[in-house]
Amino acid sequence: MLLHVPAILDATQVARFREALDGGEWIDGKATVGAQGAQVKRNQQLADGSPLARELGAAVLAALAASPLYHSAVLPLRTLPPRFNRYRGGGQYGMHVDSAVFSVPGTPHRVRSDLSATLFLSEPDEYDGGELVVADTYGEHGVRLPAGDMVLYPGSSLHRVTPVTRGTRLASFFWIQSLVRDDGQRSLMWELDGAIQQLAGEVPGHPALDRLTGVYHNLLRQWAQT
Repeated sequence: MLLHVPAILDATQVARFREALDGGEWIDGKATVGAQGAQVKRNQQLADGSPLARELGAAVLAALAASPLYHSAVLPLRTLPPRFNRYRGGGQYGMHVDSAVFSVPGTPHRVRSDLSATLFLSEPDEYDGGELVVADTYGEHGVRLPAGDMVLYPGSSLHRVTPVTRGTRLASFFWIQSLVRDDGQRSLMWELDGAIQQLAGEVPGHPALDRLTGVYHNLLRQWAQT
């Protein structure tokens, strides 16, 4: 499932992030991947665990906590601390698939990358290129979203970032381990939750709501992995 989640950050928050990132200490993105990824990766990142990355990452997590759409679609169990990258001057990231499991820096914990997330921090008219291209059985899908908006896609997807030929593309990116590991099952839960919410809004008190809510939670009880 490829999902656009709008307005995770508002304009004021985006401006604060941008100001902070302008003064950030950026390193070569190749330092954060293995030998295979380093062959196709050409960008910059904030150092994992740096004070600025921790501060802005905590702000991203707080914003996600306030998004009902995010929680409904993802059913998050664990989230890797958000990271931040910068593409400019032809920077790109060739076709690749993300690691299946990530260690959480400074802890003994790990996160399985059921979903990948990219939170855009630059407006589309500020740069050329820089599309996130996600491949699935229906072909390749290019994504360029307004600043503050986020895209979610399966962590198992092949994807790439096209060369940035003008301007600068800033983004936060991270991975989530869901309560429901299977993407198809998770998509069904999201559709069912959306139908319940629509029915509750249009026909409040309808007797089917209790039954449908029961089905939702019984499916979650069956599929959830904690």
